[in-house]
Amino acid sequence: MSARPAAVPAPPTRERLARLLLAAFLLVALCELVSLALGRETGHLVAKPLLMPLLAAYTAVRGGPPLLTGALLFGWGGDVLLMFDADGAFLAGMGFFAAGHVCYLVLFRRGRPQGLLGAVYVLILAVTVALLWPGLPAELRVPVAGYSLLLTAMAWRAGGLGPLAGAGGALFLLSDTLIAAGIADWPRPPAPDFWIMLSYLAAQSLLAAGSLRHGSRARARAYGAGRATG
Repeated sequence: MSARPAAVPAPPTRERLARLLLAAFLLVALCELVSLALGRETGHLVAKPLLMPLLAAYTAVRGGPPLLTGALLFGWGGDVLLMFDADGAFLAGMGFFAAGHVCYLVLFRRGRPQGLLGAVYVLILAVTVALLWPGLPAELRVPVAGYSLLLTAMAWRAGGLGPLAGAGGALFLLSDTLIAAGIADWPRPPAPDFWIMLSYLAAQSLLAAGSLRHGSRARARAYGAGRATG
């Protein structure tokens, strides 16, 4: 019986590039959060558009699936559009995020989410939409409800990939609920934009990490199955 070959490490240059991209993402994320906490608009305007492209580039270099890269880049489009204070930009941004959630849903299709967790998410969705509905502008009620359904489905399906992605889905739901609460004129914590971005960045980072880990495990299982039958 031949010895099992050791796992082939990533090429040094590619590994270094991945580390540089991750470090750049973390640095820009810190700049964004500090800018929001201190009310520095210039730092926010510079940092926010760089976040998702850096995270998407990192996942691509790490061998992440195209659907993950697509979800993050759709998130980038939503981020940029939400920087404009206009109803049309808000709806377009919501559309970009919805497209990102569709990418995540397709990516998570092979996961095994818990049925009980799904029931909890359905309850959260129903209660949240019912409470938000009266305070939302009439033209935003249906789009927000439809988007909330898609987001909740993504958060539930993310749990099928493991705790990292599951936590990411839950935090994405929290972040967007804080945005909707502001539109409905609900009370929010001090510096709400800081908490929205903190939960959003954590959400996208955990979804990316969970997807990468799930992909690595799937490749390892496929390799093991190939060795067993080879």
